[in-house]
Amino acid sequence: MRIIFMGTPDFAVPALLSIAKAGHEIVAVYTQPPRPAGRGMALRKSPVHQEADELGLEVRTPVNLKSPVEQKSFAALEAEAAVVVAYGLILPRAVLNGTRRGVFNIHASLLPRWRGAAPINRAIMAGDAEAGVAIMRVTESLDEGPVCLMERVAIEPETTAGELHDALSELGAELMVEALTALGQGSLHCVAQDSNAATYAEKLRNEETRIDWTRPAQEIQDHIRGLSPFPGAWFEMDVGGDEGKESKPERIKVQGSTRADGRGAPGTVLDEHLTVACGNGAVRLTRVQRAGKKPMLADAFLRGVHLPPGSRLT
Repeated sequence: MRIIFMGTPDFAVPALLSIAKAGHEIVAVYTQPPRPAGRGMALRKSPVHQEADELGLEVRTPVNLKSPVEQKSFAALEAEAAVVVAYGLILPRAVLNGTRRGVFNIHASLLPRWRGAAPINRAIMAGDAEAGVAIMRVTESLDEGPVCLMERVAIEPETTAGELHDALSELGAELMVEALTALGQGSLHCVAQDSNAATYAEKLRNEETRIDWTRPAQEIQDHIRGLSPFPGAWFEMDVGGDEGKESKPERIKVQGSTRADGRGAPGTVLDEHLTVACGNGAVRLTRVQRAGKKPMLADAFLRGVHLPPGSRLT
């Protein structure tokens, strides 16, 4: 079939590659415009843009799709369907109606649970035992369209958001190819969502990434996993300053942790292995990241800072 692909980040790349490998004709790729990035703030193409260039596909980077000119240009592609994967722009009605068979989205949740911007993070932060991918026909309402296919995966006790992201990205790509095959054969069946069962995965806010040591250990463990590797759960501690200067607070990101035995005042370091007391129970921090440095194992971190048992983390 003639397909328009619309996506931007790493999560969308496997779907683009799988659709191309399946033999569909990708008539155009829509993605976010290049953005300043890196120390030099040079313009950088999105991951989807880079892969599309490698495939020799036409790439379009409109700032929005509101103008009649953009909408006519979209319809002029005469595509059978459009596939949307974390594109980042609102699709107006004219775009939703701009293909013969509709617009289909890969959403990284078990819809109607976790509609919205951060379903992977929210599922882990909430302590969910499973996640998944839904192939949904896109409508004008946010993530409320009928679900055509769905696949479930277990969330293991120490699964991080990064690990789940990669697994669901590959699973979503496989499922979208299956959906397009069924669409081409006229056998794709989509079922309306139960809006009464809906939950919303709001965009992550900076203020909620800080670790609150007064919470129970399992909640803190889920909080850390759900924010690893990005944006990263964090705490502050005083580290030594330059010679002759006072110590200063530094933000430490936690990239890995596990449940541990122990008790004490919340935020207290309990041993020489970076076990920290929580409101109920304890967690052991296994992988951390100092400001401006790469992630490191806890023992390497402790060799560079003075953090004896009894220290308090804020």
